[in-house]
Amino acid sequence: MDEKSQIQALDRTQPGLPLKRGRAGTRTHDYKRHGTTTLFAALNVETGQVIAECMDQHRHDEFLRFLRRLDRETPDDLSLEVIVDNYAAHKHAAVQAWLVRHPRVHLHFTPTSASWLNLVERLFAELTEKALRRGCFTSVKQLEDAILAYLNERNRNPRPYTWTATVEAILAKVGRAQSALAIVKDSSVPLH
Repeated sequence: MDEKSQIQALDRTQPGLPLKRGRAGTRTHDYKRHGTTTLFAALNVETGQVIAECMDQHRHDEFLRFLRRLDRETPDDLSLEVIVDNYAAHKHAAVQAWLVRHPRVHLHFTPTSASWLNLVERLFAELTEKALRRGCFTSVKQLEDAILAYLNERNRNPRPYTWTATVEAILAKVGRAQSALAIVKDSSVPLH
């Protein structure tokens, strides 16, 4: 699970021109801001099903509210193995106290700067591309309705994401990045 924070309800200052033979669709570069929302989403990696909720803020109180929802909407005989990033709200004392009282819920933290390991990030990219990027929203409610409509439609026929890269390919890429970083650190060329 993760949060996609500060999603902006943006409305273009003028309507875009539609796609037409010989001309790409257009949209203005400037926009009006109508507020923001934060999407809390949990992806069941086995089924592809999503539990999601939009909230005004992005603090430990909202995180706890979402954890309570996950707890309610997950069958009692299952443990909840929740992969999260290292955001401070996930480690807050109130969250830790709640976890003690709910022993079936276990938080697993991704390494720092490795939130891409969490498949819900792929869901956020898909949501942005298919429902938000070219949208015009005149209110936060309109934005939230569009987000939840997209996710509800996706849940009608959920599909899990599958890794297409092999472990070997991923580890080779990490090795190349580490080698490149070592070369840069050893270089006498100053970095700007």
